[in-house]
Amino acid sequence: MDASTLRRIHRVRTAQLNLARADEARATAALAAETAMTDRIAALVDAVAPAPATTGAFTLAGTALFRERLHRSADAAAMRVEYAEMRVARAGEASRAAHRDQSVVEKLIDRARREALYREARDLQNAPPQARKRHGSC
Repeated sequence: MDASTLRRIHRVRTAQLNLARADEARATAALAAETAMTDRIAALVDAVAPAPATTGAFTLAGTALFRERLHRSADAAAMRVEYAEMRVARAGEASRAAHRDQSVVEKLIDRARREALYREARDLQNAPPQARKRHGSC
């Protein structure tokens, strides 16, 4: 491959790596948000824990209904956290794959540069000797 093709491929791979890193950052932020929501729901469940009832049965029934809804929300939030963890893992793997691809292209660029330098040095060695002027403008 010529140098311009390798440069173009390197630009594309760099863009892909940046996008993969951005996706990974977004997935990590989403995981943090889902975890925070799960913690908030757990705090609400603890706050609505049964206490010695000094009020009527209607309040106790309402509290039980609210706790049931909170438990369902907590279960749903736990599932969202699991999905967010899977997305973070996939995004991390995609980021590592993009980094490997970019590293391969960088190695190809280095190899092409070394080969060009080697060719240039060999051409200089194989070049006919230049006639030396023994006397310049004296």
